[in-house]
Amino acid sequence: MTAPTAEDAVVRTASTAVGGPLGGLAHGRRRWFSAVGLLLVLTALTFAVGMVSKQTCYNATWTNGESRYTQFCYSDLPYLYVDRGLAEHEWPYSSDPEVRARYQQVMEYPVGISYYAWATAHITDWLTDTPGEDDRHLEETSSLWGLLGMHHEIRVFIVVNAIGFAVAALLSAWFLARTHRRRPWDAAAFALAPVLAVTGIINWDMLAVVFVAGALWAWSRDRPLLTGILIGLGCATKLYPLFLLGGLVVICLRRRRYYDLAVAALATVLAWVLANLPAMATGLEQWKVFWSFNSERGPDLGSLWLVAQQATDATISAQTVNLVSWAFFIAWCSGVLIIGLTARETPRLAQLGFLIVAGFLLVNKVYSPQYVLWLLPLAVLAVPRWRDQLIWQAGELVYFVAVWWYLADLLASGGGDQPAYWFAILARVAAEIYLIVVVVREIYEPWRDPVRWTEARAETSDPQESRMISSNEVAV
Repeated sequence: MTAPTAEDAVVRTASTAVGGPLGGLAHGRRRWFSAVGLLLVLTALTFAVGMVSKQTCYNATWTNGESRYTQFCYSDLPYLYVDRGLAEHEWPYSSDPEVRARYQQVMEYPVGISYYAWATAHITDWLTDTPGEDDRHLEETSSLWGLLGMHHEIRVFIVVNAIGFAVAALLSAWFLARTHRRRPWDAAAFALAPVLAVTGIINWDMLAVVFVAGALWAWSRDRPLLTGILIGLGCATKLYPLFLLGGLVVICLRRRRYYDLAVAALATVLAWVLANLPAMATGLEQWKVFWSFNSERGPDLGSLWLVAQQATDATISAQTVNLVSWAFFIAWCSGVLIIGLTARETPRLAQLGFLIVAGFLLVNKVYSPQYVLWLLPLAVLAVPRWRDQLIWQAGELVYFVAVWWYLADLLASGGGDQPAYWFAILARVAAEIYLIVVVVREIYEPWRDPVRWTEARAETSDPQESRMISSNEVAV
């Protein structure tokens, strides 16, 4: 197992606070299990810190419009619990005319999130003693926030969801720690990630993270069927896990693993279809809302499109954004394909997946603060080096602070514009581009890649053991 203090200057310097670099007494037979166990503890602590940081909003049940931004504790969950019918346990894809008249807004998320939110709403009902559905139907939806016991119920809903997110974070850390057998400590950049703490409960994005981490692990274990199932379920939760298939295309083309590619792709499609069938069968029009909502959305929070629109006072239509962003993304994916096929060695799946998802986010019409979680599991395996992780996450944290100040109108200049917010968006984009450049460089110069170092040393020191470990592992 690779000791992080032996190869990472940042970790080696930080280790002086706890006695210095790893010594001989640490080289016991059970060190791998100890590493994974410690990583799970660190993940739990990081997530707990994130929960505590939301205490101000929790105590006020997210009713204080200013403090939710100034205290950096905003979450979508309490508002959607009331405004999307979850407080009345309505099925998100109900086509009942009365339900649709009462709640004209439908859950604008993929089915995995909608199912999870609906299930946790029922768990919340079991754990609380508040007015029943019949009593609530007599009230206007606008007055539900004021019902007796509703604030307590919302807080329970948040806790139930947060526990599920914490489990997802722990599973993600476990998958990431086991992806490279000799490098479990690479997952420490996930377990200790500041962005995990501050964005973990803003929305339901953690649910997709665990599927991405699981897919990376499954592929490292040479399980294309399971890889495809996890990608399909991830895509049913958030769209972006689908982009991992692009990485599999490059790897399988280079290694002529056409059968494995077909198995993974077919499993992805079948898993996605099966996950979506209940929603499509009960409310096809409601199921389509996710697609129409995103198609009709114009330049929005955190995007370069918003910077261009506000800085130039131009009106950029949703159609223009769709056309240009998808044209850019197709060109970007073509570039990733060329990079992957022309590299000296087959790139790892985490590297390719990171490049594709990062390209999508660069020109996406919105960048919500929690979207950093999309990149996190891919980034920590693509660039297992603390210096680069800290540079990237620093840019994300600058944006995290700025977006809440922007929403609170704290960055407004005399004319009403908020150019400081534009600079924060550009800083985030620059940090992402920095990590993109690092990944591309290490694909073309694999001797710079720490994962390749480990594989090369293992082949030199113990060729027999190296052959026993799947050659597929290095492609993750």
